[in-house]
Amino acid sequence: MRLRRPDGRPVHLSYCTNVHPAEDLTGIIGQLDTYAVPVRERLAADVLGLGLWLAAPVAAALADDGEARRLLRRELDVRGLEVVTLNGFPYEAFQAPVVKHAVYQPDWTTTARLDYTLDLARILVDLMPADAERGSVSTLPLAWREPWPTEQRDAARHMLDRLAGGLAEIAWQTGRVVRVAFEPEPGCVAETTAQAVDMLAGTDTDRLGVCLDLAHLACAWEDPKAAVDRLATAGIPIVKVQVSAALEVADPVAARPVLERYAEPRFLHQTRSAAGHACDDLDIALTENPPGPWRIHFHVPLHAPPEPPLTATTPLLRDALGVVDCDHFDVETYTWDVLPAGQRPTSPAELADGIAGELAWTRDLLTGVKA
Repeated sequence: MRLRRPDGRPVHLSYCTNVHPAEDLTGIIGQLDTYAVPVRERLAADVLGLGLWLAAPVAAALADDGEARRLLRRELDVRGLEVVTLNGFPYEAFQAPVVKHAVYQPDWTTTARLDYTLDLARILVDLMPADAERGSVSTLPLAWREPWPTEQRDAARHMLDRLAGGLAEIAWQTGRVVRVAFEPEPGCVAETTAQAVDMLAGTDTDRLGVCLDLAHLACAWEDPKAAVDRLATAGIPIVKVQVSAALEVADPVAARPVLERYAEPRFLHQTRSAAGHACDDLDIALTENPPGPWRIHFHVPLHAPPEPPLTATTPLLRDALGVVDCDHFDVETYTWDVLPAGQRPTSPAELADGIAGELAWTRDLLTGVKA
């Protein structure tokens, strides 16, 4: 959706399709009818924005086939859907039975990650509306934090230079600008905005910047204004915002019976305490039991509070949206299918209801309808 902030700034709002499992072109087009069109209809929106996730194999095929890209663009257009941003963090198999650490492979020391990201940029050039100022592709913040010897850091830096060069070449060939946004995440080489500044120091910031995931920001216990100011002072652009909320618990001991329902086998749920304790999954935190409060990397629905005594980091999300300067906002709740029973959608229609509810909530927040 295209919106205007209270100060008149135009922005794009979309939802990230990595919640859907399709990994080939037929499946991707099918999910448009199953989910995206019903979401648009529930919102009574003329146009709905999608933050498309394209797995590496289909991205490679689309990047090599102009007619296939034009077909996908037509399929989007006839359904009232538009794309200005792609999620390039998961490489493939993001809805496999177990994902965990596999989501960080291949990392930014490899040509596979570089090739995938440039494929996405080439695809996005043909999917973007003609009047879109620019496109964005979000990606992982280099790699999982360990091992990370000097030779891997140097290899990743070389890949970033090649990435910037590839994006510049795409812009020269097409006249369209696509920027790549590195998304700080708990447990990765860049978990905080300070680490992101270090990661991107000296790079081409006309082409490269940060994707600010608001659940990740919360889990790092960062103050939104301080984080935004830190990036601005360093000259690092916020290319994209992932609108997301993390799970929070003030007293993990008292909440243990409810918390245990969120410890599930598919995704990592990195847990961070206010005192600085770090556990790389919720089940580890439940075993080690560091003192609370905790914030847990579990993207919870934005408009539906979790079961008490758990809460969500939506107050931080509201604060962040009040200070961030960005034009691409993507609602990313990829964990709908692993929510505890009773909160989990049981049909495509229920999932479409949930996504539409999140988008309506975010739309109202961005446009000033809600305080």
